[in-house]
This record gives sequence, structure tokens and C-alpha cells, in this order.
Amino acid sequence: MYKQAIIVRSDLGMGKGKLVAQGSHASLQAYMKCDEETRDEWFDQGSKKITLKVDGEKELVELFDKAKRRKLAASLIRDAGHTQVEPGTLTAVAIGPAEEDEIDVITGKLKLL
Repeated sequence: MYKQAIIVRSDLGMGKGKLVAQGSHASLQAYMKCDEETRDEWFDQGSKKITLKVDGEKELVELFDKAKRRKLAASLIRDAGHTQVEPGTLTAVAIGPAEEDEIDVITGKLKLL
């Protein structure tokens, strides 16, 4: 089974709408980095997603780096700074879609948003 993990920073005090927007940006960008076969399989399986949180930028970047080292599709979102956070603030990461166990190796200890 395939899934995608969407991870957002909980330390920024972003409103719910901003959290959803940042997670959506990350999700779509990571999806577009996958090969067509993976995208199709994930879509056919129901596009399973999980939304998780981290306490800060360092942890967010570490997750992104781990995903890249494992050659998983991943996106790191840097906000434009038009609303709630400063320009250039790292806000979210998405990993996958990929096999669930591959994502769980990286995100298995994180808490749900």
C-alpha cells in the first residue's frame, strides 16, 4: 500500500487555513515528483495521506533530507511571507507517495497534527 506523509511545523502558530494551505503545497509538489506508475497506483488505492507535526525547522529539514537520501519523492515548502510568517520560512514537507513502510521508517515516531 502507498501513502503520503504531510508534515507541518507546529511552532509557527499558523492558523488552520494556513496549515492546510502549506500542507497542500507540499503534497502536490511531492506528488508531481513521483513517477507516473507510483502516482497512478497511489491514486487507485485511494490516495492515503497522514498529517503529522514537528516542533521546528531543524526537524523538518532533517525529515526532508532523510527522504531524499532514501530516494523518495519529497518537497520542502518555503513560504512567500504574504500573510502569517516571514518570507522564506520553511513550513511543511511532504514525503511520497511511496510504500507505507518506506515512509514509516522516516516518520513513524512523529505525532499526528
